[in-house]
Amino acid sequence: MNGPEVMDVARDAIVTLVLVAAPLMLVGLLVGVAISLLQALTQIQEATLVFVPKILAMFLALLAALPFMADLMHSNFLRIAAHIAGG
Repeated sequence: MNGPEVMDVARDAIVTLVLVAAPLMLVGLLVGVAISLLQALTQIQEATLVFVPKILAMFLALLAALPFMADLMHSNFLRIAAHIAGG
């Protein structure tokens, strides 16, 4: 492999990483903002209140997005294996 091919593989890996992590990060962000808004509106100053809903929401999002995430990682693996086999 030469330099441009390595950079292409690295770019594909970073894009795959962002796409795989995006669903969980977005769910965590939305739940965190919603709980923070609820805390601000009700003036509840409990710092640990956000953890349980966020963990549950991210677990459910993981279950829902797992086929999408696995497909992306599988296609990335096949691209890398094709580069390795192609020389």
